[in-house]
Amino acid sequence: MSGQIPTWALTLAYWLHMLATVAWIGGLSALALLVIPAARKSLNAEAYQAFLGPLQQRLQWLGWLSLLVLTATGMFQMSASPNYTGMLAIDNSWAVAILVKHIAIGGMVLVSAYLTWGLGPEMRRLALRMAHNAGGTEIETARLRRKEQALFWINVGLSIAVLGLTAWARAV
Repeated sequence: MSGQIPTWALTLAYWLHMLATVAWIGGLSALALLVIPAARKSLNAEAYQAFLGPLQQRLQWLGWLSLLVLTATGMFQMSASPNYTGMLAIDNSWAVAILVKHIAIGGMVLVSAYLTWGLGPEMRRLALRMAHNAGGTEIETARLRRKEQALFWINVGLSIAVLGLTAWARAV
């Protein structure tokens, strides 16, 4: 099938796919491994939210854009692969690797969606309540921060799995 696709188009798809992977996983890893642990140790709830809120919002649009690029370029690459035999055709080890990879990506999307539209807004509301002495405690803040860190670690683990599954698919 790849004989029908111009080399320049497939090269562009691979490049964009790798660029989006680096942007999504790099941003996620930097937050989970470096930024959030340092911010948790050095900032109170209000300062933590003032610092991380805008940073996470910038990284979120980059993450969702990366996911869009990954979906488009991944489908293009998949259709060009000689191992691809059809939608939900799991008849070779490449197809198994790609299926499990997509399940892991689905998990990353679900966790990211919860972080973006669930936990993030909850943390912002708590920080506002605490800033205006309208309720909220340090215990509640600590609980939400632990939950956030755990979800970031889950996404880092899933991203490592995705990269491993990609390597497996490339090897077969």
